[in-house]
Amino acid sequence: MDGLEWEKDGRYWPNRDHSRFVSAGATVWHVQRMGQGPALLLLHGTAASTHSWAGLMPKLARRFEVIAVDLPGHGFTRSRHRGASDLAGMAAAVGALMDVLQVAPVCLVGHSAGAAVALQMVLDGRAHPGSVISLNGALVPFEGAASVMFPLLAKMIHFNPVSAHALAWAARDRSRVRRLIEQTGSYAPELYVDLYAVLLRSPRHIAGALAMMANWDLSHFASRLGRVDIPVHLFVATGDRAVPPAQAEAAAQRLRQAQKTTLQGLGHLAHEEDPQNIADLIVAALAA
Repeated sequence: MDGLEWEKDGRYWPNRDHSRFVSAGATVWHVQRMGQGPALLLLHGTAASTHSWAGLMPKLARRFEVIAVDLPGHGFTRSRHRGASDLAGMAAAVGALMDVLQVAPVCLVGHSAGAAVALQMVLDGRAHPGSVISLNGALVPFEGAASVMFPLLAKMIHFNPVSAHALAWAARDRSRVRRLIEQTGSYAPELYVDLYAVLLRSPRHIAGALAMMANWDLSHFASRLGRVDIPVHLFVATGDRAVPPAQAEAAAQRLRQAQKTTLQGLGHLAHEEDPQNIADLIVAALAA
């Protein structure tokens, strides 16, 4: 299946000078590291990559060592382990990478599905941070019919052998990519539209995102949130159309130490829209 090529597709990738490729188990990871100090691990959401943190990383690197990765099946990371697409498998894979890098993050920062990966790492003892920051985290199942239809639809598309190629072909239309981003409630700077277009034109990247959605069980995961015994900072954007803000309320009721911060006027990709504001809030949360 057609994947991304670093020397061609990653030629102008944000923060490219900080990229390296690291083998851990059955996975060759695309990793970006910058800065010095206590380590922060950044975990992107479904269908994204390290590019999602392009504006945020340099700002956090003034105080921390910041590490971002392409999750299995996404971007420039290559994995031969199919089990890495479910939540527990992905958390285990990221934990194995941290062992290879010999890094013990003081905080895990996850966007959307990446926040679930971060908390799964904590629950499974794959990481022992002092806190977790969830940016519009997808932490509980959708309500009503969507809780059944969304996973079912993802499974149907995932197991159709031509789906990834068909969706990648549709992504050749840049205006479609822009509309897809705007449907999350976020305004997309031109750079991000171009980068998402590069990603979504890769059938392998799309297949990885579909596998991630098709294999997750948020019901079981949400039932375990009460076992998380560290502070979890929930950053919730009022304009998020992908993960409704009410989801954060449901997650907060399950967590022992939930602290909520409202992001006015931003959408699902808040950290891409306003990286300076999000960086300031992260620093303040960690200082507190």
